[in-house]
Amino acid sequence: MMNAIVQGVLLGGYYALIASGLSFMFSVMRIINLAHGSLAVFAAYLLFILADSYGISPFLGLLIVLPLMALLGWALQRFVLERAARAGLLVPILATFGLAIVVDNLLFEQFGADTRSLAPYIGDLSFNSWQITDDISVGQFAVLTFVAAVAVLTLLQVILSFTPLGRAIRATSEDADTVGLVGIDARKVNAIATAIALVTVGLAGAALGLRATFDPYAGEPQLLFAFEAAVIGGAGSVWGTLAGGIALALGQALGAEIAPQGFLIGGHVVFLVVLFARLFAPGSTFPAMLRRAVGRR
Repeated sequence: MMNAIVQGVLLGGYYALIASGLSFMFSVMRIINLAHGSLAVFAAYLLFILADSYGISPFLGLLIVLPLMALLGWALQRFVLERAARAGLLVPILATFGLAIVVDNLLFEQFGADTRSLAPYIGDLSFNSWQITDDISVGQFAVLTFVAAVAVLTLLQVILSFTPLGRAIRATSEDADTVGLVGIDARKVNAIATAIALVTVGLAGAALGLRATFDPYAGEPQLLFAFEAAVIGGAGSVWGTLAGGIALALGQALGAEIAPQGFLIGGHVVFLVVLFARLFAPGSTFPAMLRRAVGRR
């Protein structure tokens, strides 16, 4: 049981990493990016091309892929989301849904249905582990992913809390129309925020490709995991995203201990429990509910 908990916490780091961009975009522009998972897979394929065709390590490949993802995020906001938002709140969601379909099918046309993995390009790191006790061992890459998730979330929090850009992002998220009166260009801020979100998507795509296999249609389950983690933690909450990812992964790990088919079901149960709890306590976040539960004991 303890090993399942440890593995669940580490898996939660990956879920927090992939959910961070989704939560960040929602907090800034109130947009749920349904192409989130597909764009993560797209980043994984870019790293695969660099590694397979040019012999570039996936870690070094991030120096190329992450700036490209940032440019893609800027273009996505300027030429798709910004124009779609003028037609109402639902249209940007439909636009990202259409974008996901286009990305998935383009990847399928280019690479076929075969699964790929980046693990062969990082050597022993993909399977080496540290033995903690006789019953508990932790994968080195799983720990690296968890540390990366904490680092990304910390950086996002620092940007939002202590930088002029963060203040502009928070002001724009509150009232994009009024911030122009104090000299803030809401269009530019939203484009930068989307670029930042797509950088985190690129990191999540790298983590996906390095820890597992992926195919052109692998984006849908990644979107589901990201959405559930973000909702559990409270969409828009930076550290809530980490708590939500860990809670989702713990539900899956403990569900797998009960029954082999319980891996996904356990995570869905946690998601539904938190969702229904919110119906009776609107506005509460998972960390807040956890603090109240601990405080009552």
